[in-house]
Amino acid sequence: MRGAIYNGQKNILLSELPTPVAGDNDIVVRNIFSSICGTDVAVYQHGPNTGHRVTLGGEFGHEMVSEVVEVGKNVKGLHLGDRVYPYPRLAKGDTKRAGTVGGFSEYVLIPNAKLNKQVYDIPDQISSKTACLIEPFTVGWRAARRSEPKSGESAVVFGAGTIGIAAAIALKSFGCSQVMVCDYSDFRLEKAKALGFTVCNNGTEDLRETAKAYFGEAPCLTGATADVDIYIDAAGAESILDLYQSMGKFESRMVVVAVLAGKRPVDILNMTFAQHALIGSGGYFPIDVDDVITMMVSHKWDIESIITHDFSWEELPKAIEKASCVNEALNVVIHY
Repeated sequence: MRGAIYNGQKNILLSELPTPVAGDNDIVVRNIFSSICGTDVAVYQHGPNTGHRVTLGGEFGHEMVSEVVEVGKNVKGLHLGDRVYPYPRLAKGDTKRAGTVGGFSEYVLIPNAKLNKQVYDIPDQISSKTACLIEPFTVGWRAARRSEPKSGESAVVFGAGTIGIAAAIALKSFGCSQVMVCDYSDFRLEKAKALGFTVCNNGTEDLRETAKAYFGEAPCLTGATADVDIYIDAAGAESILDLYQSMGKFESRMVVVAVLAGKRPVDILNMTFAQHALIGSGGYFPIDVDDVITMMVSHKWDIESIITHDFSWEELPKAIEKASCVNEALNVVIHY
């Protein structure tokens, strides 16, 4: 089979690997589309230990939609030809493999496969290209859920990448009445705007004033600020935490889902007096998968519109380079 091996910074070996064979309790799937994650970009551009636990000399990729091509005799509820979403936390039987399921290889062995555990069925109403975004959308969904949104609340999402847009859609689905998406990339903001979101380029605009004009005003430690209940960091810039602490209204909360290695200072006195909540969010759970699939089936949102580039498997390095260009690309996928 065709397989992609991660060999370090800007070094991917496209090679032939043995095709896996299913045991009695296993299935083998053939990947149809695989999406490129921001952490795939990080390990490609900057080397190991900058994203998921991608092992030198190993397969990688984890955002995919696949077709069942082999079924072990003891497996129930799964059949040849079924389209499935391999759930990365369990697909290889090892949560440490969540980032290295094998999305950039042609075939993947799913050991001890159970429907709605290791893999989820893809309803006919969801296109294969849309389905390869289930994984990043569940990350955004989890971040929105972690903010404990209430009907009628307002939110700002930093980052107009796939996870930021997913979080914004989830916040609306959870009942938030106003959601603004912020980014430095006008290209990506246009995609968010086309989905119906108010946007702000906080690299060229004064976010405080833009947000006050859109959300109205509320008190904070330093005076009047935007009346925003929830902030979500899906961008990872070091300045975002400081920005939140300076402009967050009393009793607002911030969820951090973007991966930024290292420690960042928090003004604890400010956090205490402002009654701020700082919340971490990582990964996803089955409830998030169910919610995302339900949302995709509804066709309320044009999810496929955020896929800006589609490359063949043979162009994987080129695809990852393109995914690195935030002013030219949003979500980038490969097909087999």
